[in-house]
Amino acid sequence: MSARQGHTSTTTRRDFLKIAGGGIAIVLVAPAAFAGPSLDRWLDGADGETELPPPTNQIAAWLHIDAQGAVTVYTGKVEVGQGIRTSLAQHVAEELRVPVASIVMIMGDTDLTPFDQGTFGSLSTPQMGPQLRRAAASARQLLIGLAATHWNADPATLSAADGRVVDRSGGRSVGYGALTAGRQLVETIRTDVPLRAPAEWTVAGTTVPIVGARDIVTGRHHYTSDLRRPGMQFGRMLRPASIGATLASLDDSAARALPGVVVVRDGARVGVVARTQDEADHALSVLRATWTPAPTAAPSSNDIYAFLRNAPVATGGGRGGEGGGNRGPTLIGDPEAALASADHRVSATYNVAYIAHVPLEPRAAVAEWSSDAEGDKLTVWTGTQRPFGVRDELVRAFGLSASRVRVIMPDTGSAYGGKHFGDAAIEAAALAKAAKKPVKLVWTREEEFRWAYLRPAGVIEVSAGVRNDGTITAWTFDNYNSGPASIRPTYAIANQRVEYHPVTSPLRQGSYRGLASTANNFARESHVDELAQLVGMDPLAFRLKNLDDARMRDILRATAEKFGWGTRPPAGHGVGIACGFDKNGYVATCAEVAVDRSGGSVRLVRVVVGFDCGAIVNPDGLRNQVVGGVIQGIGGALFEAIEFDSGVIRNAHLAQYRVPRFADIPPIEVVLLDRKDIPPAGAGEAPIIGLAPAVGSAIFMATGTRPRALPMARGGLKT
Repeated sequence: MSARQGHTSTTTRRDFLKIAGGGIAIVLVAPAAFAGPSLDRWLDGADGETELPPPTNQIAAWLHIDAQGAVTVYTGKVEVGQGIRTSLAQHVAEELRVPVASIVMIMGDTDLTPFDQGTFGSLSTPQMGPQLRRAAASARQLLIGLAATHWNADPATLSAADGRVVDRSGGRSVGYGALTAGRQLVETIRTDVPLRAPAEWTVAGTTVPIVGARDIVTGRHHYTSDLRRPGMQFGRMLRPASIGATLASLDDSAARALPGVVVVRDGARVGVVARTQDEADHALSVLRATWTPAPTAAPSSNDIYAFLRNAPVATGGGRGGEGGGNRGPTLIGDPEAALASADHRVSATYNVAYIAHVPLEPRAAVAEWSSDAEGDKLTVWTGTQRPFGVRDELVRAFGLSASRVRVIMPDTGSAYGGKHFGDAAIEAAALAKAAKKPVKLVWTREEEFRWAYLRPAGVIEVSAGVRNDGTITAWTFDNYNSGPASIRPTYAIANQRVEYHPVTSPLRQGSYRGLASTANNFARESHVDELAQLVGMDPLAFRLKNLDDARMRDILRATAEKFGWGTRPPAGHGVGIACGFDKNGYVATCAEVAVDRSGGSVRLVRVVVGFDCGAIVNPDGLRNQVVGGVIQGIGGALFEAIEFDSGVIRNAHLAQYRVPRFADIPPIEVVLLDRKDIPPAGAGEAPIIGLAPAVGSAIFMATGTRPRALPMARGGLKT
C-alpha cells in the first residue's frame, strides 16, 4: 500500500494500526472557530484497538508514530491535484520536527480518517493546516516528556529535531520510534499548545518536492480509473435521450443474449455489466429504449438569459446548487437617492453562460460488496471531494448503516468543484450488487458533459453613480441564478444594495472553482471600469481612490508595477486591470490582448497576476495554483459555453467544447505577497476571478466596445 499517494487496500483502521505498530495517537480538541461537524472521530483505547463512535460536534484530528519513527497523518481532506498532500505534510513536519519524507498521509478514507465535510471552499490550508499543526506540536511535547521521564531530565533542557529528542546539556538523543515502541498512547490536545509563528518556519514557508511526484509522472500512481479488484467486471449505464425524459419502454433481449452480460434494472435505473469494457459498451449499444420527453418545454442556450431573468424564485438550493432561498438584499445607506443625485450614472446587464468542469479524469467508481455476520458491507473507491458525503448518499440509496459503508478516495484527476456527489459511486454499487461481483464504472467524456452539473449561468444587473472627482456614491447589484459568492463590493461605497435572486435552473448546476465569484467579479470590475471612463480617470487610479482596504491596495500596486501599467500598448492591443477578494485571498490581474478587428479574434499577449493569501506555506505550490487558476479562467473568459436546446447538450465532446489549449496560454507572471503576520488562506479559487474583467477591459481599450457577456469571444468578437 502506497499510503503517501492514496491507497486501494480494504485495510480497516484497527488493522492499519496493528500493521503500523505501537505508537502515539493524538486527539485534537479544536477551538470554537472550528466547532461543528468537520471532524468527529477519534482513536481511543491504550490497547491499540480502534473505536469509531457516531459523528459528534467535536472536531478531532490525529496522527500516529510507529516503532520505527514513521509518522502517519490522517485527514478527511483529499488530493485533487491542488497539492495539499504536500502542504499539509509541511504543516506536520514543521511542528513535529521531522522530515516531510518521513510522513505518510492517509486521506479521504471513511474508515481510516476523521470525518470531514469535504475539500472545497479553499478551506484545507486555513482549517486543516492549524488542526494538524496543533496535533503535531502536542505530539512533540509528549515525546519530549517521555524522553525526560526516561532520562530523569528537565524537559526544559530537551528539544526535538529531525525525528529525535535531543538533550542539549548532555548530548544524548533518542528517536521518536524508540520512545513510542510497544506503546499505544492517547493524548488530548489543548488549543493553547504553542505553535511556531510563520516568521520562524523552517519547513512550512519553503518549497519542497511534491510528495509522490515521481510516481505521478511515471504512471505508477493509481487513480480510480486505474484500479482493478479480483474478479472485477465493467459497467455502463443507460442515459435518457434528454434532460427530464422518462423511460417509456425497453427491449433488452439482445443484451441479455450476449455471453457474460448482466442487464440491471432497478426502478428507473438501467445498466449493463460485462467481463470487459468493450463488451459492456457493446451491450449498452444494443439496448432498445424509448423515452417520454419532459412535460415542460425547456429553454435553449439562445434564450436562457431571458428565461433566468424571469424564472420563478427557487425555494431550495437544489442538488448541486451553490445555495438556495432568497437571501435578501444587503442594504447600506440610500442607494436610490444617491443614484438620483449622482453627477454620472451608468446601468448595464452582464450575462454569464453555463460552463462545464471538464476534469482530466471523468467520474469513476469501483464498487465491491461483501458480507459477514452483521450483514452486507459496501466498499467504494471513487474520485470525490466529499468522501463522507458520498458515504451518506450510499447509506440512503441502499438502506445500510454508515458503519457498513466505506468510501476510499484514491486521488482524482482534478475536480474544480465538480465532484461533490456520488453519481458514479451509486451507479457502480447498484451494478455490483446485481452482478454479485466488483464493478468498475467510468463515465465517458460525453456523459461528463451531458449529466454532470455545470457552473450556473447568470444575469447580473448593475447600476452605479459617481461624482466628478471619481468617488463612487451609489451601487445596486442584482444577481439572477449564478450565485452569491463574493457579491459584496470591496470598494468603500456609502450607499449600496446587493441582492442574489436564486431561480429555477433548467440545467443541473452547482459548484465550480470560485463559485459565483468569477461572475460577480466580472460584472463588478467591468462596471467599475465604465465608471472610471465616465469621469476620465485611469482605471488603476480610480480603484485606488475608492478602496480603503490596505491589502487590496498593496496587491494592486505591486501587480501594476510588475506589469508596467501606464505604458501605452501597440496599435490593435489593449491592456486591462482588475482586482477582487475571495476566500480571504486578494487578487489583482493585468492583461494585454491583441485583437484582429477583421476576424474578431482575441489573443492574450501576457498576464501578470498578484496574490496575497497571508503567510505562504509552499511558494511553488502556491504559484502553480495561481497559474492554474488563470489558465482555467481563460476558457470561461473567452470561449467556453454549453450549447443546449430541447433538453439536450449539443456540444458534448471536446471537439465541440473548447477548453484552453497550449496556443491560448500567454506568458504568465505571478507576484506573491508573503504576509507572515496573517494566517494562511486557501489559494485554489481566488486567483481565477480577476482574469475575465481584466481581459474585458483590455478588449475595450483595443476596440472601443465593452464586452458584457462571458464568454467574450466565442465565434469572434462582435465589434
